[in-house]
Amino acid sequence: MISNETVFQSNFKKGVYPFYSHLRKADPLFAAWEDHGHTTWIVTRYEDVLKLLKTSSFIKDQSTLFSASGGDEDAPMEARVFQHMMLDVDPPDHTRLRKLVQPYFNPKKIQELSPRIENIADQLIENMKKKGGPVDLIDEFAFPLPIIVISELLGVPIEDREKFRKWSNTIVSASDNMDSDFQGDMKEFIEYLKALFEEKKENPRDDLVSNLILHEEEGERLTKDELYSMIVLLIIAGHETTVNLIGNGMYALFEHPDQLEKLRRDHSIIEQAIEESLRFYSPVDFSTARWAAEDMEFNGKIIKRGDMVLASLASANRDENKFKAADTFDVTRKPNPHMAFGYGIHFCLGAPLARLEGKIAFQKLLSAFPSMKMIGKPGDSNWRDMFLLRGLKDLQVELD
Repeated sequence: MISNETVFQSNFKKGVYPFYSHLRKADPLFAAWEDHGHTTWIVTRYEDVLKLLKTSSFIKDQSTLFSASGGDEDAPMEARVFQHMMLDVDPPDHTRLRKLVQPYFNPKKIQELSPRIENIADQLIENMKKKGGPVDLIDEFAFPLPIIVISELLGVPIEDREKFRKWSNTIVSASDNMDSDFQGDMKEFIEYLKALFEEKKENPRDDLVSNLILHEEEGERLTKDELYSMIVLLIIAGHETTVNLIGNGMYALFEHPDQLEKLRRDHSIIEQAIEESLRFYSPVDFSTARWAAEDMEFNGKIIKRGDMVLASLASANRDENKFKAADTFDVTRKPNPHMAFGYGIHFCLGAPLARLEGKIAFQKLLSAFPSMKMIGKPGDSNWRDMFLLRGLKDLQVELD
């Protein structure tokens, strides 16, 4: 078995794909660790991940299994905010919550954002040109592009984006032991949202936060706890995946110069390159947790009631039984049925937005900096210490 400490180490991220390959062949339903009599299982094969994400035999709301884990209305909001997230509830609550925000993320609505996203990308590129010399592509482009877009969509101040980055990093990097730094950052985040909600009530606008506050005040479709949970989720999920898509995708291109040159010569295959980037270095390494509602047999093993099951999307997307030459980065790969955005009712709400932002990012960067190259060797990459996500801490590049 591997420990939490091992999984969270950045060097585990560097060597994880050979490890996943071994698991798919030798132990595709892997008992990763045990805690208080319950096992955490990791599913690694494509077909098994698909089965897990489609089935209703596993649930998202652990409070129905562990009475101490949910619904404490006396707990501070920074604790309750994780009990009502759309990612962690089941129908009918999940259906109700998703319907509230779905109209803002449908493909037609997202496509209308294209001119604004292009404008933001152009401005960021101009800033990079003015700086000249080596730049960190994550800090200067991959992070600000999606955080500005989601901030405008939600109606939160763009100038607060570094705060969102800090709070987001705290949340996605947190282990089971939520230390004082986590508690402090979450308290700051909740206090920030409280002030934001008060301002929106006084001065509502045509943005997502204002509309969700209206639903909360009506008291029929959204509770106070759900409002806080939804905004925390949208701020974090609304940029983390795209930051990693852009950063990981450009890193994969630098790692495979023949594919980079192919893309430079032919921008018509950029959408295929985006899909291959999502498959090859999946921005989300693992699905969020699912729990066995009862003892059951899965893939030849007995999973007990209360056991946690995680789908390794990254492993599924490198499954040699599903993808030809699965460990080869091919920007012309088609078809490409990866599961980087999940599957089923919890399929990523922001997938159309992430794809559009990724497409515009690749187009703009390759056009503006046709000779851009990575500084250092790809093997020296510095991955963030996160379990659920895969993203680079930095990506230093020469622009000319």
